[in-house]
Amino acid sequence: MDTLIQSLDFIDNRTPEEAMACDMKVTAETNTGKNRKLYIESYGCQMNYSDSEIVSSIMAEDGFDTTSKIEEADVIFLNTCSIREKAEKTVRDRLKQIRQFKKKNRDLQVGVLGCMAERLKKSLLEEEQIVDLVVGPDAYRDLPNLINKVDEGQKAVNVILSREETYADINPIRLNSNGISAFISIMRGCDNMCSFCVVPFTRGRERSRDAHSIVREAQQLLEAGYKEVTLLGQNVDSYKWASEDGTEKVNFAQLLEMVAKLDQNLRVRFSTSHPKDITDEVLYTMKKYDNICKYIHLPVQSGNSRVLELMNRTYDREWYMNRVTAIRNILGEECGISSDMIAGFCTETEEEHQDTLSMMDFVQYDYSYMFFYSERPGTLAARKLEDDIPLEVKKRRLAEIIDKQRETSLNRNKLDIGKVHKVLVEGFSKKSEEHLSGRNDQNKMVIFPKKHYQPGQYVNVLVNDCSVGTLFGEAVD
Repeated sequence: MDTLIQSLDFIDNRTPEEAMACDMKVTAETNTGKNRKLYIESYGCQMNYSDSEIVSSIMAEDGFDTTSKIEEADVIFLNTCSIREKAEKTVRDRLKQIRQFKKKNRDLQVGVLGCMAERLKKSLLEEEQIVDLVVGPDAYRDLPNLINKVDEGQKAVNVILSREETYADINPIRLNSNGISAFISIMRGCDNMCSFCVVPFTRGRERSRDAHSIVREAQQLLEAGYKEVTLLGQNVDSYKWASEDGTEKVNFAQLLEMVAKLDQNLRVRFSTSHPKDITDEVLYTMKKYDNICKYIHLPVQSGNSRVLELMNRTYDREWYMNRVTAIRNILGEECGISSDMIAGFCTETEEEHQDTLSMMDFVQYDYSYMFFYSERPGTLAARKLEDDIPLEVKKRRLAEIIDKQRETSLNRNKLDIGKVHKVLVEGFSKKSEEHLSGRNDQNKMVIFPKKHYQPGQYVNVLVNDCSVGTLFGEAVD
């Protein structure tokens, strides 16, 4: 499960609703003279942003340009997240706001896409009167047909999940990109039935994309001037592809190598790894290629073995610690590790909560994405476990996790002071156009004076200061 976007992020101490609002992305402009305008808002994980680029490509073939101005739209899509109740409430609140545009333009079509659409299906049409079409993550090829049905005055729904669909032949329109970094979806769905998670129900069974189509997409991005790609999947370490005749098989470590070998100046990242599946082969591949970033998002969720079993994570505390030890032994102490953590899962005791805090001490995460548990309808936990931890206890435990992570993050960042980091410049600092920002190998944001440097360049930066979530420095030749 990739929760990188919809999290409570300690770095800027946002509330969950603030995090969701800030991390909503809107389509960029395309203007090729097509007759109708499409506007998409994407919520949630990186996979949703990637999917919106696929949707935009499909709609472009059907006569739609995209717009970043909602008031210009003929069709509005909300590409949604269901990972937490707050994520769905944010979308419902947004639909209330969109009602004003529907009143002004009766021909305006409103669609809900993605995980929330898949979870609620036809009931969403009844609950949200302004919604015209509901489309699940595996049904985007059907969008032109569904749009035609709405044009004819009907409501339209397609939430059929697929065991084959990977959209491998669709060339995404890079709406969420800065022209420097891009997402490449390498697989879809999830076979891990974590008891707290809706993803297997909203995104279907796991299937891997043709390895050669992934490499081709990375090559195309390289030729278009991109400097970094992120390989995406709910569980990238379980990627496995085989040719139809069975003569060729590719696992995730081999795929990483295929992409890394395209060009040493193309940075390669990936997300998300599952502790039960990440192998030493992957770690040694990361070590072999300098352009594979030394950063791993390895969600632990809990530091206690009994709670992990209730979560159906299929590993225990010792297994996770073994994997972290392997990362440190093979890639070194400087390898960045981040995590997801859930406070107050069903029946969690104070002693078990302390196990999560001690796990944080052991790993020394560079940063984490932290939540208190909220029950999701339809999950195994909702059906079989009692959500019995009082809300005030959940919030107190979460606050303790956040406080420890802030302390650990600051200490980890202090270790970078006095060191030179290779930074891929992504753009201007949020606070000043006299400063540039970009990420280093360990996925940490680095801010430094602009001078003559430009976005898209690699710059060596000597770090001289830090905060909990950011490194500061000066460019050096």
